[in-house]
Amino acid sequence: MNTDDTKALVLFSGGQDSATCLAWALDRFDHVETVGFDYGQRHRIEMDVRPKVRDTIAAVNPDWAGRLGTDTVLDCTVLSTISETALTRDVEITMGENDLPTTFVPGRNLLFLTLAAALAYRQGIRHIISGVCETDYSGYPDCRDETIEAMEHVLRLGMDAEFELDTPLMWIDKAGTWALAERLGGAQLIDTIISETHTCYEGDRSNRHAWGYGCGACPACELRAKGYDGYLAAKESVDG
Repeated sequence: MNTDDTKALVLFSGGQDSATCLAWALDRFDHVETVGFDYGQRHRIEMDVRPKVRDTIAAVNPDWAGRLGTDTVLDCTVLSTISETALTRDVEITMGENDLPTTFVPGRNLLFLTLAAALAYRQGIRHIISGVCETDYSGYPDCRDETIEAMEHVLRLGMDAEFELDTPLMWIDKAGTWALAERLGGAQLIDTIISETHTCYEGDRSNRHAWGYGCGACPACELRAKGYDGYLAAKESVDG
């Protein structure tokens, strides 16, 4: 099946990484759709903020507003039924016996990419965009570049479609993600990410920090805060 090279589908959670990926896609493609996944996640608040994050990002640039298409939310709660993880249960976030953090949800990204490809197939979309990253990540095996390349091959074969899995954050750290957002949408996009997106695993929207809302102590908050500090330090170095 032929797919349209001017169309993209972004896996959009409502967090910092997927928000940056959405801006990246809107800057490059004529038509961009989004897909979200409700898998019974502990930080369910990310699903609640998604619509406003989408709208606020589109408002950054008049061209982006004209390119943003429909949003689809898929029910993936089967993941919470079959997994025992810190993102699908109220249990301690720690390192597991397999040297993977307990926030790792087995099969999550593989399922998400498969469902996204099925949706892209129906819509005739070639580019499927994910915010997975091998540079600043928690050791999740389904975030590795090798995994994404294999999935692209499988999806092309299994659906006989010319899909391309794009991962604009794969080789940059979290500071680089902040910097990419600034290059794409300036201070307005940075402000949007700080004030509207959600990353905290605890679902905390009561505490606002310089980098955004969150508990400030979970791995997601620590990574986001560290990246923001690195981003500011790099800016100061250039400006100085």
